[in-house]
Parts: sequence; structure tokens; C-alpha cells
Amino acid sequence: MSPALSGIVFIASLIVVLAVVHRPLGDHMYRVYTGPRHLAVERLIYRLAGVRPEAGQSWSAYARAVLAFSAVSVLLLYGMQRLQDRLLLSLGMPPVPGHVAWNTAVSFVTNTNWQAYSGESTMGHLVQMAGLAVQNFVSAAVGMAVAIALVRGLAHRKSEELGNFWVDLVRGSIRILLPIAFAGALVLVAGGLVQNLAAPHEVTTLTGGTQAITGGPVASQEIIKELGTNGGGFYNANSAHPFENATGWTNWVEILAILLIPFALPRTFGRMVGDRRQGYAIVAIMATIAVVGVAVLTGLELAHGGTVPQAAGAAMEGKEARFGVANSATFAAATTLTSTGAVNSFHDSYTALGGMVTMFDMMLGEVAPGGVGSGLYGMLVLAVITVFVAGLMVGRTPEYLGKRIGTREIKLASLYFLVTPVLVLVGTALAMGSPQQRASMLNGGPHGLSEVLYAFTSASNNNGSAFGGLSAGTPWYDVALGLCMAFGRFLPIVFVLALAGSLARQDPVPVSAGTLPTHRPQFVGMVVGVTVILVALTFLPALALGPLAEGIR
Repeated sequence: MSPALSGIVFIASLIVVLAVVHRPLGDHMYRVYTGPRHLAVERLIYRLAGVRPEAGQSWSAYARAVLAFSAVSVLLLYGMQRLQDRLLLSLGMPPVPGHVAWNTAVSFVTNTNWQAYSGESTMGHLVQMAGLAVQNFVSAAVGMAVAIALVRGLAHRKSEELGNFWVDLVRGSIRILLPIAFAGALVLVAGGLVQNLAAPHEVTTLTGGTQAITGGPVASQEIIKELGTNGGGFYNANSAHPFENATGWTNWVEILAILLIPFALPRTFGRMVGDRRQGYAIVAIMATIAVVGVAVLTGLELAHGGTVPQAAGAAMEGKEARFGVANSATFAAATTLTSTGAVNSFHDSYTALGGMVTMFDMMLGEVAPGGVGSGLYGMLVLAVITVFVAGLMVGRTPEYLGKRIGTREIKLASLYFLVTPVLVLVGTALAMGSPQQRASMLNGGPHGLSEVLYAFTSASNNNGSAFGGLSAGTPWYDVALGLCMAFGRFLPIVFVLALAGSLARQDPVPVSAGTLPTHRPQFVGMVVGVTVILVALTFLPALALGPLAEGIR
């Protein structure tokens, strides 16, 4: 089977399974977030935490809860790293340096999981399991909770309440993420991933004198990081390491885990707003962008443009031989179209235009399908911007799902969109303007700029993947990228919740002849067009100086 045909079969099988799972998983999440009953373990958690689950929260109270929970999580994770040598299962690891601990704490709490360190030689088992792995769950659950709060804002009428953050957090973790992660971990163990408490790279003598290299609790952390759309590999090679991604079919399972929940959430959205067609429209927008992104990136890598790839006959530099070009490119597209950060190949070694596609995927705002929760609320914000643009074209006050998009709503949506471009471009400019920070680049010229641009794009969009050539583990980069991760996560969340509160207070307006239908193919095409045009206008100058300049010279 040719590489191109193998890649088509690989992608087609993913599409089929995602289509099959879309409805049952989306319906399950709908029941989780709208059901009146609490599980016994949930009631126990509420009692211990002093939470009244029946109490609703306004958008400001919901936002304060999100920020407070995240701030405490950063402090706890930072403290665990700084006191690592005094904790159990530290494996003799010293305390993590302050700038690395700050970067890591912010990274995992913001669902980014950018790693400025080598996991198996820096973190002990307790920090990995009780610190980083826990944040893989709860940071993803926070994103889902915010998305559900925005959906409630669209569905509620003249209400000040968006639900209860603590209930949404607990239910998302216990009823959605934990069960799927448990099943997924068993699948990966069956596929050959390691799951034990041996020290990383410890050599164990087996029966008959055979020696095997064992590792830590990799299988469970691997499926958690993929399911929560996080990077954060136990080993520095991430999903290119055989202990984290053993075979071609485990590679397929990990990509499926990345896409599973984000592609099912639009079904939940459609049911909560009482119009399943709206959910189908959102998932159609996501799928359109995703299919084009995967196809373009795979095509560029299979075409292997460039002198060295043409001479070698393939663009295999930086790719794992077990997976090949097509499956590596599919993983790269999936990881950058979502806020994942897991990689099974190194994007710094991609062709110039292929590397540009991975950056452009993140610059889209990671909405196709995006991160767990963050993809849905990002796409809904883009839908709001689109109906506003359409309203301007016909001279009519725009509406979305019966809610008017007025001055306040469009300001909040615009601020949401502008946060990450400001962080990416300002951060890149500061780094390129300093000779000390430019010294961290492995390459000079356009490719060196691409390395820096990729790093700030990844951090500001809470992706977590790296181009691979930038030595970003310096105090300046750790602090700067940590700030980008924090602002890139929490400022948009505040704007989303404020938008949800503004929409929830409205009384829906009746549908009229002038109402833009938001469930038809026309609207799907409009949102795709608005998304691509906004990103192109914002980032094209930077891309022209980096990967485009490298690709055409």
C-alpha cells in the first residue's frame, strides 16, 4: 500500500469512528451537565469542599470560582515541585528550579502542558501523578465547564445564573474524563505501553536472564494527556517514544483520544439549546477546517518540498520510522488543531510550508475541533462575530439563537479574539529584539524566526507543542511563555463568561424573515471564511517573514 493510500485509510477510519461516537458521547455529556441527581461520591466532595451544589452562580461568581481554583492549583503545583526532594516517590530528584517550576505549574493548570524540562530526569513519581496528571484532568474539566456555561447563556432566558462551576468541574472529571481515561489506559497497556512504579530507565532482569528497560506510570498518563488534549509526556520524546506510543494502532488510538470529546461537544450544545441542527452546523464547521488542515499538511509532507527531502526521496527527518510521513502528519495536524501539545514527530524538521500549517492551525484559535471545551466556546465566539458581520452587510441588528448581538456582546467577542494575537506578536517581537534570546535559536534566518513564532503561538493558544529547535528552557523564556500561557487562558475565559452572562439576561427575540439561519451550509461557509480571513489578516506578515520566506527561497 502506498504512503498516500495508507494515510487516506488512516484518516478515513478516524472520521468514521468519530462520526459513530459523536451522538452517544454528546448525549452522555448532555445528561451529565443537565441531570438533577448527584452521585454519592460527588455529594461527598461537595460536603468536604463546603459547596452547595444547588446554588447557581452569576457570570462574575462563576469567573471568580474558575480563577480562584486555578490560582490555588498553580500554587500547589509550584510548591510540590519546589519541595520535591522532601516528598515520597521523589526518586532522589532535587527541587525543580524556580523558573521551571513556575512555567510548569502555569503550563499544566492552563491545559497547555508545555515542557521546559525532560520529564523522567526532573520530576519524581508523586509530582507526576498527584500534580501533573491531576491537572491533566481538572484543567480539561475547567475548559468543559466554561463551554457549558456559555451554552447555558445562549439557552437561558432573563437569567442571572450560568450554573455552578464546582458542580460542572466535579461532574466533568468523574463522569466523563475518568471513565474514558480508565478504558483508554487499558487499551494502551494492551498495546505495549508501560504501567508500573519502577524508576524511569531502570533495568530489570527477567526470567532467563533477559533484561528489559522499564518506566514509570506511562500508560495512564498518556491517555490522560491525549484525552485532556494535553501534551506533557513522561519522556522527552513524547509520543515518538515507544513507551508512550508503541505501535501504529496505538498511534491511531491516541489521535482518536485527542479528537473524541471536542468533536462530541457540539452535539451537547445542540441539545442544550433545543435545536440539534445548531450542533450539526458547529461540528460541520470544525470538520471542514480539520479535514482541509489534515489534507494540506499531509500533502505538503508527502510532496517533501525542499532540496534535502527531494534528494532523500521523503521528508523523514524528525519523523518516527514506525509511523511514516502520513500518520505523523495526521498526528501533527490533530495536535495543532486542538490544544494538545503531544507530538509523535518534531515539527522543526517539517518542510517549511508544512511547519507553517502547524502554526496556522494554532493561530486559528484551535477551534477545529480545539481543546476540550475551549474549542467549542472559541467556535461559538467566532459564530457570534460572523452573525455580526452578516448583520452589518444587510443593515440589521444581528442575532444568534434568538439573542441580539449588541455593542457589549461584540466588544467581548472581539476582545476574546484579540488576546492571543497580541500575546503572540508582542512576545515574538521582544524575543527577536534581544540578542540574548535570539541565541536560543538553533537556526538563523527565517527558520529561526519560525522557531520563536511557534513557541509563542503554542504558549498563547495553550497548545504546548514545540517546534523543537528553540532552547526555551532559560529563565527569560520560562517566565515569558508562562505569562503568555496564563493570559492566553484566563483572559479569554473571563470574556467568554461575561459574554455568557450578557446573553443569559436577554429575552430571546422571535425569528423573523430577516433572521440569518445559523444551521444551514451557507452559515457554515461564512464562519469558515471569517475564521480564515481574520487569522490571515492578523498573522500573514509574521508568517511571510518566517515559514513563507523559507519555503519560497
